[in-house]
Amino acid sequence: MMLAMIAVGVFVVGAGGVVLLYLLAVRYGERGRDRRLQQRLHEIGSVVAQSADEEAQTDLIKQLVTGPLPGLDKLIARSGRGSGFGRWLEQSGVRLSPSAVVMIVAGCGIARGVLTELVVRQPLVALAVGGVAAAIPVLVLRQRRTSRLRRFEEYFPEALDLISRAVRAGHGFTAGLKMAAEELEDPVGSEFRKTFDEQNFGLPLKDALANLSVRMPLLDVRFFATAVLIQRDTGGNLAEILENLASVVRERFKILRQVHVHTAHGRFTAWVLMALPVGLCIALSSINPEHMNLLFEESMGQKMLAGAISLQILGYMWISRVVKIEV
Repeated sequence: MMLAMIAVGVFVVGAGGVVLLYLLAVRYGERGRDRRLQQRLHEIGSVVAQSADEEAQTDLIKQLVTGPLPGLDKLIARSGRGSGFGRWLEQSGVRLSPSAVVMIVAGCGIARGVLTELVVRQPLVALAVGGVAAAIPVLVLRQRRTSRLRRFEEYFPEALDLISRAVRAGHGFTAGLKMAAEELEDPVGSEFRKTFDEQNFGLPLKDALANLSVRMPLLDVRFFATAVLIQRDTGGNLAEILENLASVVRERFKILRQVHVHTAHGRFTAWVLMALPVGLCIALSSINPEHMNLLFEESMGQKMLAGAISLQILGYMWISRVVKIEV
């Protein structure tokens, strides 16, 4: 029972460290907000004044450093995977630089691994626990990115309807973008605001819509960008095109909700299978602590625990794949 209490204490200390690192990173991001704004205004002024070509603009954007480790941010931005990682963070909606995320991940993994090593004196267990702790911030960011993309996709038809009504009323397409940016909430409003600002400061509409498709890697957004560009080249009723696209997106969401209803049993089964061993371990620890302490004290028991946790994670991932149906 004492070992279980120590394990709970280690978990609480590690979780507190994760929260503390996150709060420090957010506080640093808020302090640097004004500095980033000045850098962005300077960047836009330089682009408008100099009319630089695309390569010069890319170099200018890469000089924007906002993280606690500028050298690491530059190194990450120069690599292909690093630029994708920065785009992934932007899609999640967090105000953290890649270097800040790397520091949080490394701090969580090292702190939890060292604490586990001090308690159990097993390098393999400490390594496994450190790896799990390091993966937690990444999983949180992934969940935030998924939620933000899903929220954008859900409210995207409203933006299409708003732009369509603006076009029918006689306004231009860019005026419709501005109205969508002002009327709709995040993330739809903020993303359309970026698109409107880009084309308003001189970027061609084709490139601004392409950037929107990169920031929001959704099939509906690509349809929207393609439809607008084709209409500008060949002509046609843009308002009717946007209304039809909004109707298609809404119908797809209806089908997606029906699929979620039919797969609810599989998702619930996954959560039950994940929670059952943990609940059984807690119950047995209360009923017969000496019997359960063998899992924590003996090396074979610790290996069995590590294997059980790995199999639990693998099983959850497998069930998630089975019940995930693309619509």
